[in-house]
Amino acid sequence: MTTTTSTSARTRRAYDPLSVSPLAFWAKTAEEREETFKVLRAQRPVSWHPPLEGSLVPPENDGVWVVTTHELITEVSKNPEIYCSSKGFQFEEIPEDVNEAAGSFLGMDAPRHGRLRRIVSSAFTPRQIARIQEQVRNQAKRIVDDLLAAGEGDFVALVSKRMPMWTIYEMLGLDVERREEAAGYGHGLVSWADEEVAAGREPGQVMSDSLVGLLRVGFEFLEERRRHPKADLMTNIINAEVDGVRLTDDEIASFFVLLAVAGNGTTGNTITLTVKALQDHPDQRELLLADFDGRIDTAVEEFVRFASPVMTFRRTATQDTVLGGQEIREGEWVAMIYSSGNRDESVFPDPYRFDITRDPNPHLGFGGRGPHYCLGNFVAKMQCREVFDQLLHRVPNLRVGEPDYLVGNFVRAVKAMPCTTR
Repeated sequence: MTTTTSTSARTRRAYDPLSVSPLAFWAKTAEEREETFKVLRAQRPVSWHPPLEGSLVPPENDGVWVVTTHELITEVSKNPEIYCSSKGFQFEEIPEDVNEAAGSFLGMDAPRHGRLRRIVSSAFTPRQIARIQEQVRNQAKRIVDDLLAAGEGDFVALVSKRMPMWTIYEMLGLDVERREEAAGYGHGLVSWADEEVAAGREPGQVMSDSLVGLLRVGFEFLEERRRHPKADLMTNIINAEVDGVRLTDDEIASFFVLLAVAGNGTTGNTITLTVKALQDHPDQRELLLADFDGRIDTAVEEFVRFASPVMTFRRTATQDTVLGGQEIREGEWVAMIYSSGNRDESVFPDPYRFDITRDPNPHLGFGGRGPHYCLGNFVAKMQCREVFDQLLHRVPNLRVGEPDYLVGNFVRAVKAMPCTTR
């Protein structure tokens, strides 16, 4: 039987001594954070923490459950009827309509979630996928052409930022002059906690400005495509239909926001962090070069696991339940720490080793195998294959410096990383 528990009763629960709540915790390196997650996995795989510092949380919210093992993250992911997405998927309390606008079907539950995914999936026709493959291959070549011409600079700006932005907006068909604008708004939606990005604005203002700006671009774009259809993904999405049902304009604009955020940030950061990993592990670089075509698909899975660009996702308990021996109450927040699950010793032998031949590799980089498993994972893998084909074979002297990380609890993002090709 589902019951409602008062705030005063909840406050009697003791917080875990290894708190992940301070913003300073998320300003640490991934390796430093992992020291805490390793202890939690081994001793308290489901632990209770204060609301995250600096987050936008409701006053009645007095904490969040943090889930750190691969097994329990997967359990949460596969049971959306118990752990829902419609009440938010980040550590922020966002109104339901804004949550949906910012996350499309990431912020939905059944049956709407499944219906929307089916309609969007139908837009990815075999012809569209073949076109995307060719676009990605051409983009990777041109980006590396420009990298070689520059000789040195910021790898993020020269390669990692351009590759996914180009791919996403090229396949959608967004005009070139609007791509930087849209990418800037998308960056703001995942970087509200970084003081440099916020530039004196409150976190809520950063998120609001970014979402409103990106939705405006999306609505204007879909109206333009409705008037002037082309052979691109946006036109396909507008016309996509399953069982006589099409997406509404709000749903299309929301999906545009999702692609701008998820499609750009995650793949770009995987590319950046993998370049650094290949430099730090030259044996793996040489192993990949020795048989690129035979090893790249397995290697890409390790790129994603090792980088873990999406660190966290949140769910909300729809009923009283038990997870990992802990009593979870209806309405409480449950945070899955993907970066911890991807280092779980019980699933990944020698989890701190960067191993491009790791197989099997059931990483959580695209979600926990539940209904919210990343719809665009094939595009992300495609981009990694093509860009590393170009980098490894055409830029043998590429060297990078230390990454400058974004401060935040959602994505493991790199703001800049110096490089030279000479």
